[in-house]
Amino acid sequence: MRRVTILILLFAGMQLIIPLEVARHGAQSESLLVFGFLVLAAYTMGELAKVLKLPMITGYLFAGILFGPWMLNVVPQPVIEELRPVERLAIALIAFLAGAELRWSELKERARAILTILGTELLLSFVLIVTALVVLRRYVPFFTGDAMMTEVLALAALFAAVAIVHSPAVTMALLSETGARGPVARTTLGVVLVADVVVVLLFSGAMALARAMVPAPGAGEGLSAGTLAWEIGGSVLVGAALGAAIALYLRFVQRELLMFAIVIAFFGAEIARLAHVETLLTLLVAGFVTENFSGGRGRELLHAMERSAAPFFVVFFALAGASIDLDNLAAMWMLALVVVLVRAAAIWAGATVGARWSGAGDDEQRYVWMGLISQAGVALGLVAVIANAYPTRGEEMRTLLLAVIAINTVVGQIAFKIALSRAREIVGEEGTVAAGESVTGVTRVE
Repeated sequence: MRRVTILILLFAGMQLIIPLEVARHGAQSESLLVFGFLVLAAYTMGELAKVLKLPMITGYLFAGILFGPWMLNVVPQPVIEELRPVERLAIALIAFLAGAELRWSELKERARAILTILGTELLLSFVLIVTALVVLRRYVPFFTGDAMMTEVLALAALFAAVAIVHSPAVTMALLSETGARGPVARTTLGVVLVADVVVVLLFSGAMALARAMVPAPGAGEGLSAGTLAWEIGGSVLVGAALGAAIALYLRFVQRELLMFAIVIAFFGAEIARLAHVETLLTLLVAGFVTENFSGGRGRELLHAMERSAAPFFVVFFALAGASIDLDNLAAMWMLALVVVLVRAAAIWAGATVGARWSGAGDDEQRYVWMGLISQAGVALGLVAVIANAYPTRGEEMRTLLLAVIAINTVVGQIAFKIALSRAREIVGEEGTVAAGESVTGVTRVE
């Protein structure tokens, strides 16, 4: 009851303060006020979710939905756009932390399980989603009534290339929240991270095929082979150089790590933007290089980064909730639900079979698939690319994809927490793995 009272007071306070501040200082002060409000309100909702045995991230998302433009409108659409830099910074922090959780020894040890699970579940998900769209093409809004089968297949492949994306952001945030550790956590993290690289390549191929089969006059220009090669290869090169510079800092300076952590994320994202490479992949590689080439000094930086990143993570997921268009979700929920169920079934079958083929443990065979349902940042970015490439059909595809992503984001994190609990990998729960073991299997300072 105390947390509900806090939410009511925060809401009432914003209703009184915002008109006065906007009148005196303009729209910029509204964005700052909303940022502070989101930190407090989303964190309070996260605590409420925790009481209900739900992941705190679920509370952050529902805070965004509740206070977003489609309900109470405390966070209007213009302010969401103003706060996009916070979202980009959070994604950069998440990517760096995710890369730093991958140790080379761990990748070599679990490479067979990660690659086999990833290959089977991605392939099966892609094929089944394309098949479902083709079978239901009369009810799919971005297929015209006289569309040829080649056109239907091309657009269905483009849709599926986004629909199969996983979410490193949700995975890392939930592992950080629960302190989960053990085989299920390690394998799931490895799969979602490697999947990002694979999906970017698959999406680029699907986009090239769609533009060849379904020309869109007036649409934005497609990616050339050279541009695509630079976005992928350049991300690795820039990320490796950034990671090497950070490793040198940790070896020879190692001061003011809390401030340095924020500087890394901010300038890393800006360097990626200026170099026209993929931010998520760049920071992921930087984190990986830092962890594996800093002579064991990266742990302190990661702890500093986790402390400094907390408010950005809260606002990131609250903004994701506020961006969900409830009208579009209501209009397409039946078709979206079909896609969600087909995708979940494919992930379950593919991940289970892949885990068995790779000789993974029983818990991984049973539960890893539950950690692969969530979708967030990368999927949202690819949706924007489609909308730019196809101004008319792309908007219809965007609506359906956002509905699918919204459902998967909420359901996926709940499913993953259940999986970690059943596998007894959540710190503090009875029967959990040894308290000193981290997600990557390395002793962690608590």
